[in-house]
Amino acid sequence: MTQRSPRTIVVVDYDPSWPPTFASLRAPVWDAVRDVALAVEHVGSTAVPGLAAKPIIDIDVIVSARAEIRAAVDRLAAVGYVHQGNLGIEGREAFESPAGLPAHHLYVCVQGSAALINHLTLRDYLRGHPDRAAAYGQLKQQLAAQFPTNIDKYVAGKTDFVLATLRAAGH
Repeated sequence: MTQRSPRTIVVVDYDPSWPPTFASLRAPVWDAVRDVALAVEHVGSTAVPGLAAKPIIDIDVIVSARAEIRAAVDRLAAVGYVHQGNLGIEGREAFESPAGLPAHHLYVCVQGSAALINHLTLRDYLRGHPDRAAAYGQLKQQLAAQFPTNIDKYVAGKTDFVLATLRAAGH
């Protein structure tokens, strides 16, 4: 059995090409889900101007109710996305993206779900608080250097900061 080598976690300075990359990824997704989705949002660190991030665009497709998830899954499959389930996070369904596209993660989230609220609240708070965004970027760069091949420790190292930021945002 061949063992896969772990991927190296890379955090880079903010890249102004991230919003246009999101827009190019959003267009075919929106075309596929427009009859079942409310919106397609750019979330995650690449959605915050000036914030250092892993160069992977995070996209949330928002549906009004859990009953709409199946239709969204089917429409996204038609444009090459592979449903991976909720990966342990209720109210958020993950997808593997089609080959040949810029690096991104795509999720279908139910409006009002904790996963979606957290994504939008964190994004919006960091957009409005550049000092907090800069501190978050520094933390992520430090964690990537400290745990270059351990995504679990990298993510765990961000948890306290994210929770404190959500609390500061009144959430």
